[in-house]
Amino acid sequence: SSLTSPVYNAHCFAYMPTSYSGAYTIPEGIEQIAGGAFYDCSSLSSITIPESVTSIGESAFYGCSSLTSITIPESVTSIGDRAFYNCFSLTSVTIPNSVTSIGDEAFSGCNNITSVTWNAKNCSSYNFGSQVTSFEFGNEVEVVPNSLCKSMEKLTSITIPNSVTSIGYYAFYGCSSLTSITIPESV
Repeated sequence: SSLTSPVYNAHCFAYMPTSYSGAYTIPEGIEQIAGGAFYDCSSLSSITIPESVTSIGESAFYGCSSLTSITIPESVTSIGDRAFYNCFSLTSVTIPNSVTSIGDEAFSGCNNITSVTWNAKNCSSYNFGSQVTSFEFGNEVEVVPNSLCKSMEKLTSITIPNSVTSIGYYAFYGCSSLTSITIPESV
């Protein structure tokens, strides 16, 4: 608790003091953000993740309640459990097509996310919560994962691209305002 400077080496960003305030840019060359690296940095307002990062660890940004936006680079393939848990100020998120694994509750508690852009080609089950009003699929998505849009009560329409071949269990379960959905012949 007495550390006042970030801790990292050439490959891994390990720790940011919880007292850090403002914007931060992770140094180029870092390949992974360790689990809990930015845990409870409640005054972190924005983060720049370099293209060298391939994984975001479990609880990496847990409790970063002032984080307003996050750009996940195309280099990232995995996002750990609870990676952005309780990041209350996030309003939108884009998942790049490089991502093949998203952990449980990765964005749980992010109750202000209203816009999701989903580009992950083939990813496991996931759910973003009830406040999403805009959900857009990228043109290379192959699978709509289990529970992806589950309980998005404010979502009114959705178009699934021609690249999709499979829609998972409960993908749109509980989308009580959904009035229009386009499912292509490719499914």
